[in-house]
Amino acid sequence: MNILLVEDNLTIVKGLEYAFQSNGYAFHGTGTVRDTKKYLEQQNADLIVLDIALPDGNGLRLYEDYIRAKNISTIFLTAEDDEEIVVKGLNLGADDYITKPFSTKELMARVNRVLMRNRKEAIVRVGQVAFDLDKMIVTREGNPVNLTSLELKLLHLLFLNLNKVVSRNTILDKIWEWTGNDVDDHTVTVYLKRIREKIGNDVIVTVKGIGYRIDQDEK
Repeated sequence: MNILLVEDNLTIVKGLEYAFQSNGYAFHGTGTVRDTKKYLEQQNADLIVLDIALPDGNGLRLYEDYIRAKNISTIFLTAEDDEEIVVKGLNLGADDYITKPFSTKELMARVNRVLMRNRKEAIVRVGQVAFDLDKMIVTREGNPVNLTSLELKLLHLLFLNLNKVVSRNTILDKIWEWTGNDVDDHTVTVYLKRIREKIGNDVIVTVKGIGYRIDQDEK
């Protein structure tokens, strides 16, 4: 797998070069819009990690005008948690984003998730729990876990956002979308408690006052 990092900060480039190569990826870095276009004219990339702010242009525009047509999976880097930029990038077709400063482990996990999805690897494993995303089947230590339809959808939502917090408000909105029922904050607590009782308490992390997260170690 060939990873292209578009980033003009050489410290970040060197650090990620070591991390990706240590994990078996081919890696190349470019620091400008011009060099990125030149590289992609001659080489292929399986995934691009793309900084929004570049010395000679804007990463979002580079993606919109050039990269998107090549159908290359892209994760945006943004120095600020700018909601408008993030939303625009995702609406354009980007796979994910990460805000600086970020941990190498988190970025690697997101890259692995995108590449896994591209390879259509349907079974995601976290600890002793496996979730077949195509068949919507959950097992723990190889044994089927009996979840209700709503519990399964909520767990699926968390698995689709590995290493990212899913807010309680998002979960409330999803429950309303799926059921049409008005629910309150206590409802979320009850459903997550039931899911934990079935899959084990070592999978879902509570981020106090914000929401829930499932962590997957980098491969």
